[in-house]
Amino acid sequence: MSVSRRRFIKQSAKASAAVYAASLGISAKSYGNIIGANDRIRIGIVGFSDRFRQTLLPCCLNHYKELNVDIVAVSDIWKVRRGEGAAYLKEKLGHDVQACVNNDELYRIKDLDGVIISTADFQHALHTIEAVKAGKDVYVEKPFAEMMEDNRAALKVVKASDRIVQIGSQRRSGSNYTAAAEFIQSGKFGAITMVELSWNVNQPGRWRRPALVAQCKEEDTDWKRFLMNRPYEPWDPRKYLEYRLFWPYSSGMPGQWMSHQIDTVHWFSGLKHPRSVVANGGIYKWKDGRKNWDTTTAVFDYGPANDGGDAFQVVFTSRMHNGDEQPAEIYYSNGGELNLITNTVSPRGGLTERFASAMNMQPNLLPEMNLVEKAAPVVASANTGADILTSNHMRNFLECMRNRKQPNAPVEAGYYHSIATIMTNAAVHTGMKVTFDEKKQEVLAGGKVWKGW
Repeated sequence: MSVSRRRFIKQSAKASAAVYAASLGISAKSYGNIIGANDRIRIGIVGFSDRFRQTLLPCCLNHYKELNVDIVAVSDIWKVRRGEGAAYLKEKLGHDVQACVNNDELYRIKDLDGVIISTADFQHALHTIEAVKAGKDVYVEKPFAEMMEDNRAALKVVKASDRIVQIGSQRRSGSNYTAAAEFIQSGKFGAITMVELSWNVNQPGRWRRPALVAQCKEEDTDWKRFLMNRPYEPWDPRKYLEYRLFWPYSSGMPGQWMSHQIDTVHWFSGLKHPRSVVANGGIYKWKDGRKNWDTTTAVFDYGPANDGGDAFQVVFTSRMHNGDEQPAEIYYSNGGELNLITNTVSPRGGLTERFASAMNMQPNLLPEMNLVEKAAPVVASANTGADILTSNHMRNFLECMRNRKQPNAPVEAGYYHSIATIMTNAAVHTGMKVTFDEKKQEVLAGGKVWKGW
């Protein structure tokens, strides 16, 4: 049967059924919901955060009608955000959304297929474990984990399941980053010799929520559930809402920003984690009670575990008191550079004839070329709406929920970027050179396992 004939028969059947439905007093809109209901992906939201409302939701809405996706519930342990979430989603979706007091209630909902997790940084891996054990697919924000114990536990649970888990490392859904990965992995770039990463902003209010802190009361939330496996301490609304400023609820710069950029290092090079990390910095400008640094420099040594073969250095710098909103990722080889600010490959800094001939060597210069014709801009500002990278990434997750293929940023991407961020945090807190025990999958500071507190 031809495609056109099959389509005609299918449409005729739908039309006949629609006439019958109308005879029963069922509206066309209601009928449309009925015919797609069996194929619909039903999503729950874990944490009605600014990140979800301002970026993840718009990205989901870009695709939800085409891919037959619906958001049916929101779970938030703070009464205020829970009510706001249900009301806001109803406004955007045109139907009621169930408000759940916690994830236990969320996972009792029948026919829930997956969740989008955008909770506090230290909770991501633990909330992923909950979701996967409940049989749900997961889109989870980065950093994936802030402690190796959580990191290992989440990897084990996900790998033992058949669930789709997409880590929110949206660079992996960008055409320019994919082109960069292909160029380096093809051997055309030559061996990576160094990588410079930077992420700078000038935002006194970054990660601050003073108005919300004033609203937040202990009786309106579940502080014990928030703490999860962190040591108990008395109620503190700043740590509940401004958690990115406070260890052990977040590592701040490493988990929030470096995790994105270090993931590209692992992706492009094929290496899983650094061999060692050292770090320096402090709270130099914003002395507002925060514990996590406002200025950070971390230096990484990457290479094969046996110290043989090609090795290279990565430098990550970040400051919160001066910045131009242009995160930088520049890869260097002996032949030039690959620049993900400009999305170009160039011979800049490569070995020229003048200096090569002095050592009886051949010049080694990369060509001038664009990685892609047009690339999505990458900015340091959070929650900038439905940006192209995150929209592509969310679509990839929703498509993988249907086709059951591995997403662009599978759980391993989160596991390995977390090793790098945890190593960095260990260096920050101990002042030591930090290494990684491959056999035990443990971060070592001064030769001892770093537990974090």
